[in-house]
Amino acid sequence: MSEDKLFNDFPPVSTEQWEAKIKQDLKGADYEKKLITDTLDGIQIKPYYRSEDLTNLEYLQHLPGDFPFVRSPKTEDNNFDIRQDIFVENVSDTNKKIKDAIDKGANSIGFFICHKENMTENEFNTLISGINPEHKTLNFISGKITPLILKFFINTIKKNAFNPEKIKATFSYDPFGHKTITGNCYNKGKINKDFEELKEISEIISEKYPQIKFININGIFFANAGATVVQELAFALASANETLSEAEKAGINPETLIPKMMFTFGVGSNYFIEIAKIRAARLLWAEIAKTRSPEIKDKAAMFINSVTSGVNKTAYDAYVNQLRITTEAMSAVIGGTDCLTVNPFDIPYKKPDDFSERIARNIGIILKEEAHFDKSIDPAAGSYYIENLTNEIAEKTWKLFLQIEEIGGYHNALKQGFIQDKIKETVQKRELNIATRKEVLLGTNQYPNFNETVKKNIDPNVYNWKLPENKNTDTEAIKFWRAGKTFEELRLAVEKSGIRPKVFLLTYGNLAMRKARATFSTNFFTCAGYEIIDNPGFENIEEGIKAAINAKADIVTVCGSDDDYPEIVPEIYNSLNGKAITVVAGYPKNSIEELKSKGIEHFIHVKSNVLETLQNFNKILL
Repeated sequence: MSEDKLFNDFPPVSTEQWEAKIKQDLKGADYEKKLITDTLDGIQIKPYYRSEDLTNLEYLQHLPGDFPFVRSPKTEDNNFDIRQDIFVENVSDTNKKIKDAIDKGANSIGFFICHKENMTENEFNTLISGINPEHKTLNFISGKITPLILKFFINTIKKNAFNPEKIKATFSYDPFGHKTITGNCYNKGKINKDFEELKEISEIISEKYPQIKFININGIFFANAGATVVQELAFALASANETLSEAEKAGINPETLIPKMMFTFGVGSNYFIEIAKIRAARLLWAEIAKTRSPEIKDKAAMFINSVTSGVNKTAYDAYVNQLRITTEAMSAVIGGTDCLTVNPFDIPYKKPDDFSERIARNIGIILKEEAHFDKSIDPAAGSYYIENLTNEIAEKTWKLFLQIEEIGGYHNALKQGFIQDKIKETVQKRELNIATRKEVLLGTNQYPNFNETVKKNIDPNVYNWKLPENKNTDTEAIKFWRAGKTFEELRLAVEKSGIRPKVFLLTYGNLAMRKARATFSTNFFTCAGYEIIDNPGFENIEEGIKAAINAKADIVTVCGSDDDYPEIVPEIYNSLNGKAITVVAGYPKNSIEELKSKGIEHFIHVKSNVLETLQNFNKILL
């Protein structure tokens, strides 16, 4: 058999040669502006990566199962739990729903019961009746009543003689997380009271229940408030680190506590970055755990529950959410998540129904049973791009983590507003990017579904839901944020007004230009739900003006070439004589000042603030 390598006949190409060729093809255009992408975290994503970009990445030598677990703690396969979260109302009905979900493929169930502060033990027993926690993982999102729910759960285990070593369960005790979203501690006092309670929990669980985790560090709180991936990781790790410190003060050995912790992260739609985020999270947590107890290296693997983020989900064109959560689920699984929670596509605007819950659950099942994503451990390993992203995210997260430590730790940073301010800065940038369509939400701020209406589908109790505010606190709570809501409110205002403004596209002149600008204008105005009256092109301006007036248009958008605009736009504006608003599609820089001097005020183009522009039109027309 020949040992000649496939590419021996081709000379190697150096990075310098690649760069020279790229610059030649760019023909003088700015390399960084054209080909380098800057993320909100300051990560510069290059157009290509090579093997030399992997030099000095120490963790590359480690295999799956090896500390610091960048490549996952798994050693046999990439198995993950398929989790379905259920909001508990009537306990009997919820029990039936849980059993149905299990029958249809879920092997992990999340119970949202933090609102049921008066739950009795009988109600709890009814809730989990007939569910074997040796075979399915039960997750209790119970907040301040976690000690009570844990007590009920342990009683159930003993009563049914389940094997403690086989019990799979998680509890969501997260003192700093609770204070982050409410401004208060669980016990409405000093944080140390929460950790005294945590000590009691740890004594109940002890080593007798090795698969029960009772601390949940909720990185998803930051993700759903609009934070970047670096911020989400840094804040979650700082919260976890201080949780260990406070627990140690309360008399809990970190070596005992670390294996009892889990992390819940949000997953956004930036596919490769989300894969790298999960890998970087494991790397950093392993290093933090090692500093607490060098002997714990074999137990320092981060247990991760990945939940599809709420930030980028929309009420308009809601089935696009289904596409979003599919790619998000893929990122989480490729990154090596231990548990996958896919939220239903309709959760932003109404209570999910059986259909949306089934489709959400089936994403995880398809990834496992049909696409076989559970077979290969860390398939992203060795990718020049993803390995570099992993390293960049880890370095920037560590830098922000150290900043928080210098302030005095997570709790001090929260009380001083450092955490909140960082997230607000990010949200402000993202809001501008969405308003100007630098960040695209398909179906909301770009390519909307023209004739869609949603006001009858929206449940106001869900759509306008906010975290409860508590003014009796020393800490400002973070606020959850949804990227598309301002555009949705803009369009809902049109729906609810009963008035649908008409936009007449007066297309004239150069075929390519008028068609391009008509398409742009259509996407622009339908973001507010306006009716578009398109046209194939007019032989002369008089014909177009007459058709616009006959159509009773509210807005007449001139779609043509910059060269024609100095002549035709003033004629159209004067002929309309206030019967409709004249808008120019494009930014004719050579004639714009002249046009403005003749009374033309409105220009729409790729640099327009779409949201602000449409809000102004709503004020005029509704």
